[in-house]
Amino acid sequence: MKFFLICAAAVAGFFLSLTNGSVEISASQVFANFFGNVELDETRRQILENIRLPRTIVAILVGVNLSLSGAILQAVMKNPLADPHIIGISSGAGLFGIFVMMIFGDAGIFVTPAAFIGAMLAATLIYVLAWKDGIRPIRVILAGVAVSAFLGAGISALLIFAGDKVHGALMWMVGGLSARSWSHVEILLPYSIAGTLLTFLSARHLNVLQLGDEVATGLGLRVHLVRTILTAIAALLAASAVCVVGLLGFVGLIVPHTARLILGSDYRILLPGAATLGAAVVTISDTFARTIFAPIELPVGILMAMLGAPFFLYLLRKEL
Repeated sequence: MKFFLICAAAVAGFFLSLTNGSVEISASQVFANFFGNVELDETRRQILENIRLPRTIVAILVGVNLSLSGAILQAVMKNPLADPHIIGISSGAGLFGIFVMMIFGDAGIFVTPAAFIGAMLAATLIYVLAWKDGIRPIRVILAGVAVSAFLGAGISALLIFAGDKVHGALMWMVGGLSARSWSHVEILLPYSIAGTLLTFLSARHLNVLQLGDEVATGLGLRVHLVRTILTAIAALLAASAVCVVGLLGFVGLIVPHTARLILGSDYRILLPGAATLGAAVVTISDTFARTIFAPIELPVGILMAMLGAPFFLYLLRKEL
């Protein structure tokens, strides 16, 4: 029942995103355009099919990717505060992605693989810095914040020296969905499908990791190899999202925790729930962000930061 409520929220977010904006389009008109014999006038049809629909699909895929990435990292790093944005994985992806953009332009075929390499290097660095006779959550978060600050400085430097070569640099830094089109859907979709399938197939391993390294090893799990593979999957999901919408933070922190409170800690249920809830959160937040101050559009990353920062401080205080 709870999972169906999350699905209902995702469906509601989808239609809210399609129907709200400077031009009002009702849900019945959306249904009529896609499933009926009645077509909208040309202006509304173009807005719906070529502006709002691709933007909504990107929002869904980004919400799924970042939520699953956060859920994996929280299990792998044994840290309930782990989030690809907070601990620097998104910054690693961003640094390498921007560097490639400076060289090749907005060439999606090169940007995502480069961002994946950056995300993996950032995750490895965090893991190495946090390791001392095992992994402790507080060391992970401190190492992650330090790495994030260092990589963030690198991103700022690149944007200062070559910001004219990266379109929409400011929007990219805060995370936004403005002007996302079908080309962005084509870039993101293959990585989202592959990453989501690999994540769902890893649910059993994530459950075993929750029992502790010694128990997991006793059950025959090759802990370090599994951690490396899962970190790679999380990095792929985060990197693909960063390439398309920029440094959108806190989705991977808020959504897995909320899904865990609603559905429990069994990753076989938690992962589909987190993915669905992530889609709902990002679509609803983006709709709210672009309509609250209309005609001025607020990047969704600003809204997520306003929601996520207090949530992060609450969790930090609770853990300490």
